[in-house]
Amino acid sequence: MYRRSTARIIEVSEDISRIRVRLKISWKNKNYVGSIFGGSMFAAVDPIPMVQLINIIGEDYVVWDKAAQINFKRPAREHLYATFEFTDEEIEAIKKQVAETFEIEHPKKTLLTNKDGSAIFCEIDKTLYIADKAYYKKKRAEKEKKLRP
Repeated sequence: MYRRSTARIIEVSEDISRIRVRLKISWKNKNYVGSIFGGSMFAAVDPIPMVQLINIIGEDYVVWDKAAQINFKRPAREHLYATFEFTDEEIEAIKKQVAETFEIEHPKKTLLTNKDGSAIFCEIDKTLYIADKAYYKKKRAEKEKKLRP
């Protein structure tokens, strides 16, 4: 599905903490007025933070997309770029919060910009749900038990 967004991952750090994406403008993603279709902008960034965090944080956690909001700033008539980054400090803070509360919601902002980052075309605010895997499995089992007659 991601290939259909017309975006391409152009850079991935060795530890996956930094990913860069390019969304080229083309006939495949132009809207009626010649700018990049908003759905293409969102599709270009949608899966990256969740998949990135799953691979960084490890198998003891469950990660889901919980919510997203997209804010268009200006029409995009050029290639767009997005950088996704999780710092070591951010990962440690997530792990600490989950250890204390078993599940959290973590906000993550992504900007779609021109190549040098000087112009913002779109801002996406995502909320990631992160939980301790054992806690999550127990919670799901309890919910399913309540649903059964």
